[in-house]
Parts: sequence; C-alpha cells; structure tokens
Amino acid sequence: MTVLAEDLCAKMKLDFRFFRYLDEVEKSIAGQYLECCEIAAGTVLWDEGDVSNGAAFVVEGKIEVKKETEFKGKHVIVGIYGEGSVVGELCLFTEDKRAVTATALTDAWLLRLSAERFELLLEEHPAVGGKLLKGMFLAVSRRLRKSFERLAAIF
Repeated sequence: MTVLAEDLCAKMKLDFRFFRYLDEVEKSIAGQYLECCEIAAGTVLWDEGDVSNGAAFVVEGKIEVKKETEFKGKHVIVGIYGEGSVVGELCLFTEDKRAVTATALTDAWLLRLSAERFELLLEEHPAVGGKLLKGMFLAVSRRLRKSFERLAAIF
C-alpha cells in the first residue's frame, strides 16, 4: 500500500460516521481492527451462499446488494448502499451463509471488519466494541424504517 493510500485509510478510520460515538482514543483502537480496501467497480464482495466472514463499511462508492429469486438466475436488487452504509453486518453475529450477493457498482473504498476481528475487539475493548455496535444498530434501524415506509407506500 502506498503512503498516500495509508494516509487515506488512517483518515477514513478516524472520520467514518459509525465512529461518532467514539472519542479520538477509541477511534484509534477501533481502527486497528479494520482493514482498508480499494475495490474496483464490478468486483463481487461476496456471493449469496458464501461463508459469512464479516461486514464492510462503505466509505466511498456504491455497493449493490441483490437476492436470487425463485427463478434461477433472476435477482431482485435489495439495495444500493453508498457512503456511510454498512453491508454484511448480520454476518458479524452468525455463521449462516450469505443471504445476498454484494457487488461494487463503482470504484469503492471500504473498511472491512472480519467476524474474527470483531470478536477480538469485543473481547479486548468491550466499551469500544459496544459503541461501534450502537452506530451499526442505528444505521440498520434507519434502513429498516425506510424499508417499512417504501412497503407502506406500495399498499
């Protein structure tokens, strides 16, 4: 990784909105558990049915999440997530297979958190892990609320 990329990753880890509940020391601690990744447009992050291995925070770019329908090879787009979103968050808590396919629609910068690193964060720094969980929970809650609103608008 180049020095510029390393600087960008360090800045992303400090500025990311999921860290708004963390102070500067806690942000630095949480950042040690995250992997910064640049993903090219068209890259599949994971396929439906893959082994669950963690989540990704979208710092820049767009990630498409789709689910296969009962018609083989046909998918429905579940969501398109951009800056400030988290994808694959349920895989931090379960060993179930991936329920959806996630693909980068554009070039993207992600902060990846493996399930193993998340468990280690919770073990070594439970208060920091709890605050990160709070940020993720609120983001997922907002996403669910918007889904309810879209469903209600249909009927």
